[in-house]
Formats: sequence, structure tokens, C-alpha cells
Amino acid sequence: MPPESKERPRILVTFGGKRSLDQWEAYASAVERAGGEPIAMDAREYRGDIDLTAYDGLLTTGGVDVDPARYDEPRAPQTEPPFPERDEAEFALTRAALDLDVPLLAICRGFQVLNVVAGGSLHQHLDEQEPHRSRREGDSGPYASGWHSVEVTPGSLLARLSGETSMRVNSRHHQAVTPDRLAPGLVATGRTDEGGLEIIEAVEVPGHAFALGVQWHPERAEMQDDATLDPGALRLFEGFMAACRVPRTARPGEPRSRG
Repeated sequence: MPPESKERPRILVTFGGKRSLDQWEAYASAVERAGGEPIAMDAREYRGDIDLTAYDGLLTTGGVDVDPARYDEPRAPQTEPPFPERDEAEFALTRAALDLDVPLLAICRGFQVLNVVAGGSLHQHLDEQEPHRSRREGDSGPYASGWHSVEVTPGSLLARLSGETSMRVNSRHHQAVTPDRLAPGLVATGRTDEGGLEIIEAVEVPGHAFALGVQWHPERAEMQDDATLDPGALRLFEGFMAACRVPRTARPGEPRSRG
């Protein structure tokens, strides 16, 4: 069990593949900046033997597309080839976090994994790139961020953390959770309709100590280093870390079985 005193909560941070490893430092830096200790977990080495209660929180990260077979759909031409080892690891760990009431912050792919684990599905490709995955004049490379607003549901965890009803965030995705694909039991607490399609940008799990998924990338320097963007970046990690400091015995509710 984690110690009763959690000055620096131990956060299991997932990654898988070279692209994800190259980006891992941004997640680690954000965890450290908020007061936590990031522990790397390479999904390629997952063997089902991780005791999640040995950690104070789980951070699932961005990366390759979720295999559509996980939500009983054929793979669209624009969807990346599956990464079975990463799907297996992150699906299992996300389920464990929900069952054991371990604080969970799920980012981009992690947000999409959370929705599929809970019984939802994904819109496999956004035909209009702007503003979700954009390449603007002056940007370098095909993965430069888009930018858009997110409307936040008043009274939600996201609203309490951010202190805002509308935030500006970055965007680096081509798949999405749309209202018709939202999992039963999850609550959408952030949305955008910029780009001509309503997209869910944040979800929460009612009754859980802390389970927040966001489609944007709050860990990236472009968010972390701009104080005007703190509501959707630094404050999320600080709130996550605060939840991770609470001893499990002091959290409301009992571990839940998902059958």
C-alpha cells in the first residue's frame, strides 16, 4: 500500500513505442512540476503483474490509435495499425484504476482508452483538420498543434480545477469522442464545436476519487510555459497530485467491480 504521507506521490506513467518514449519527458516534467514522482511503465513490457495500489496515481498518455476491434468496428483507412501490447496494458491498468479508486488522469489517447474501457467508441477520423490537428503557416512539421476553446460544465471537477467556464487548449488528434460515442456512465464536462463537429474534450467518472480524461495535451511546454493557459494545464496536474496525496483509506466509496 502507498504510505500514509505522500509528499511526492508516485505516479505510474504509461508509454509505448519510440514516438511515445520521445514524448515521455514532457509528461514526467509536468508530474514533477506539480510535486509528484513519475515512474515510467513501458507497455511493451507489461505482463499483467503490476499492483496499481503500489502507486498513488495513474497517468495514461498520448500515442498510437486504439485498435477499433476494441469497440467492435473495422479499422478505417486513416486509422493507424494496432499496437496490441499497448492496448492490453492501458486497458487493464485503466480498468484497475476505476475498480480500485486509484486517481487517474487520462490524456489524449488515454482519454480515448478511458471512453472505450467504459463501453464507448471512437470517431476514427476527423475529415476537417482544423482546429484539431493542424499545420499552419510558420509551424514546423505535420504535428503542429491546433488551438481552440473548450466549454466547461459548471460544477464539474474540471470546472473546480480550472476555475473557468471556457478555456483555450492545444489540439493534436485525428480521432475523437463525439456525443453519440460517449460511454454510458461517463459524464462529458468539456466540449467544443469548433471545426464544425461537436467533440467531447473532457470526461469524468461520477463517484470516483479522481478520474479525469482530457483530449488535449496539458503536459506540453506550449501549455505548461504559458501562464494564461494554466487552467487547462498546470492546475489539472496540481489537482491530480492533490488527489494522489489522499490515502486510499480516506477516500469515499468502496472498490467497484466492473464484472
